[in-house]
Amino acid sequence: MEIAVERAKADVPSLMRAEEFSRFAEARRERALRLAFRLLGGDQATAEDVVQNAFFRAYRALASFRGEATLDTWFYRILVREVQRQRRWQGLRRLFGGDPESAPPAVDPRPVADPALRRRISRALERLSGPQREAFVLIHLEQLTIAEAAQVMEKAVGTVKSHLHRALLALRGELADLHPKEEPES
Repeated sequence: MEIAVERAKADVPSLMRAEEFSRFAEARRERALRLAFRLLGGDQATAEDVVQNAFFRAYRALASFRGEATLDTWFYRILVREVQRQRRWQGLRRLFGGDPESAPPAVDPRPVADPALRRRISRALERLSGPQREAFVLIHLEQLTIAEAAQVMEKAVGTVKSHLHRALLALRGELADLHPKEEPES
């Protein structure tokens, strides 16, 4: 039985041919785009590039899939790493590439109810550390469990809880005026 399991793990690339991987990718494309979009602060074009790179890396790395996590968790881990790589690259370009203010703003083609509020929330998310933002987006926006987010982030559950707690404190502090204060009843 163990030999069959080991052989199946070793044969993942042959078991998942190009058309099967294409179906896998298509079924996860929208969620992957949404996740990358949120982690990148609303840059749709960059999110699309990151998702494409993540699917490419996943396809090439199928042979390294050990089956210790679900294929979905494994893929989203690759996606989060690709987002981190992109953010590092953007940071280096800002540092060495000139004036970031001269770059055109990211365009979100989706309709928005309150653009000023959306920008404010986006800026608040942008101020979080990378791990805090990842924990918040994965758990509260993508609705992963804390255990799933920990697998995707390759961190201990307690560490993810800590990042999430700090993210929530920071967001509550920064957006406190949006929450109506309750009047005490007399």
